[in-house]
Amino acid sequence: MKHILVIDPGSGTETRRVTFADQQIEIRRCGSEGKTELVQQWIVEANGQVDAIALEGMPAQLRLGAATYPHNEGTKLREAAAKLGIRTPIVDGGGVRDGLERWAVMLASRAQPGIFAEKHVIMAPGLNHTGLTEELVKHSSAMRYADPFIFFNLPDLYGVGSRQSLARVAAPTLERLAALPFKRVHPGPGKPHAHRAQAPFAHADILAGDIGAIRRYAPHDLKNKTIVVEYATEQDIADVQARGAAILVALMPGLNERGSLGDLPASVYEAILVACRANTNMPLSEDTYLDLMADLDWTPHVRYLRPDEAGVNRFAFVIHPLKVDFVHKHKMLGWTRYLPDDLVEATAAYMPPIYLSKITGAISPTTGQRVEGILFSLGATPREMMRHDEKFTYTRLNRAARQAQRMGARIMGLGAFTSVVGDAGITVANEADIAITSGNSLTVAATLEAAKQAVIQMGATDLTKGKVMIIGATGSIGSVCARLLAQAIYDVVLVSIEPAKLIELKRKIQAETPGAKVTIATVAHDLLGDCDLIVTATSAFGQRVIDITKCKPGAVICDVARPPDIYPAEAALRSDVLVIESGEVLIPGEIDFGYDIGLPPKTSYACLAETCLLAMEGRFEDYTLGRNIEMERVKEIYRLFKKHQFKLAGLRSFGKYVSAEDVEQKRALAEELRNNPQKLAQLKHESALQLAKIPAQSKGVKSSNGNWKKWALLAGAAGAIGVVALSRRAR
Repeated sequence: MKHILVIDPGSGTETRRVTFADQQIEIRRCGSEGKTELVQQWIVEANGQVDAIALEGMPAQLRLGAATYPHNEGTKLREAAAKLGIRTPIVDGGGVRDGLERWAVMLASRAQPGIFAEKHVIMAPGLNHTGLTEELVKHSSAMRYADPFIFFNLPDLYGVGSRQSLARVAAPTLERLAALPFKRVHPGPGKPHAHRAQAPFAHADILAGDIGAIRRYAPHDLKNKTIVVEYATEQDIADVQARGAAILVALMPGLNERGSLGDLPASVYEAILVACRANTNMPLSEDTYLDLMADLDWTPHVRYLRPDEAGVNRFAFVIHPLKVDFVHKHKMLGWTRYLPDDLVEATAAYMPPIYLSKITGAISPTTGQRVEGILFSLGATPREMMRHDEKFTYTRLNRAARQAQRMGARIMGLGAFTSVVGDAGITVANEADIAITSGNSLTVAATLEAAKQAVIQMGATDLTKGKVMIIGATGSIGSVCARLLAQAIYDVVLVSIEPAKLIELKRKIQAETPGAKVTIATVAHDLLGDCDLIVTATSAFGQRVIDITKCKPGAVICDVARPPDIYPAEAALRSDVLVIESGEVLIPGEIDFGYDIGLPPKTSYACLAETCLLAMEGRFEDYTLGRNIEMERVKEIYRLFKKHQFKLAGLRSFGKYVSAEDVEQKRALAEELRNNPQKLAQLKHESALQLAKIPAQSKGVKSSNGNWKKWALLAGAAGAIGVVALSRRAR
């Protein structure tokens, strides 16, 4: 059996036995109550009687950032031991702490992706935690040091404790710390003996460092904080849990089983490694320790302290105003209704991502996996996104991704035009650490299912004998819809303003589906009269995508685009034609979006539902990106849709559910028109005259008249007010 003596500045004694690398180890701890003479006495008595001596909380060297300085008492202890000829190795954790903490952060991040991502970190303290600091900063968007507040009770002033100021103050800070007793340098838990600034702790998401310092000097309220410490005991965990902390990460290896609580400090682990080394003549160098640590098989202990946090997968979703009216409806921006719409629309585009709400209540009936979402909004309408270059939107989406990570999301979905701009999410995914999906795979699956149901309800008995048109066929959604529809219906018309891509898509469909009849065109109007189903999936706005007056009696138009391609006034001209939205989805559970997303309660857009579904399945990966949606992804997401018991919502047309009576009336009128060609011709003629009076406005947006430019001076002031207000709201 190996024997280790641990001496710390505390009080009392205790003995425990552990197993490490198949060896039994007896660890005897003695509290010196800060008396250096007692420490020296125990070192002399233990010389040659134990395999290693650990001086916990009694470092020989102090390190803060890149600066190092010898501690007065710690140095004297080592010098005295050398003069007395002490042969037993004396360690204080400095040989293994940085390496183990770096490794532990890496392992914890792999096991719990996003646990440290984009969080605001305060090191409490950063002293002798250089490895932990440098590893966390790889994940963190902001880091601060609590050392000035903990050790010297400095006020919370601008720049105090910042990483930028560390290089200037580290050396004088260490010089002052070197003269302090061990109990001050390594504080234990207890009631604070002096007030400490609370704001730096309150602003942080992660409190990292020593559990004793955090328990003593952090505010009582630790609600939603993540505590990352070298080690912790069950008593430590109970304390921070009672104070509202959400997660505790203990970095040192547990000695019971893989992932068990690491309740021993780095000094003890260093002593264990020294005692258990195969060759006692090996020098106690960094290389020796690295070699010994390489044999460890462990993961740091991650404990969720709140029942509502454990086992919850989180996602984020980004929406944006479809038109300027949505900006006016925001409770913080109601005053914008008194400004010209063009001015508000142009200015709102510059606003940072806005946190809207928390999405709660989603749960899989199949697996029991709970899911929560975070809803964000950009300020730009589709027209403003098209007015600016791609980088304009990318920058704001990347900022939303960082904010989502900070709030615990591990995948983010792109809603409406955010999934259309540029390369459809590829650049955003490359620049973000969080997984990204456009949601278009489930959008396609839900659209086709909704279209199928609508065509059947309108009286179709054999879909394989019908004809379908896809407008916007060369787009990301349109192309995969066309390929899948060709496998089911065989007679497809592809419409796009991109002739070269149309030819390429036609060849692909004919290769995939031999026997399919494929017609291509750049304009839809002359081919509409033969089509039973029309799917529109364009990114056009301020245009007329389809001349509904030319449609076949009883045709179904499935408008996939968001914002929609078809304007309500246009659809009203043909009461026999059924215009539906792309398939909306019912997410299982008591779902609450916390915000009006423009759909009935508990009803989700398919792109949002895909993001939620991937989180429910634990698939935190870039899923649907780019213009070329893979058909296998569409089929796979539909299988997951069925697995977790998502359901298609009822058919909707312009925000209202389509009732059985509505469908029956349209079917009856369509049948009458098919049997009366003269009445059909008269209806087409009259509706065409009325259509000419309706402005072309796909996406519900008319072309801008440019009057916003005369308001340029006011825009700056309004924009500044909006950005400041919404930034505060986001924080």
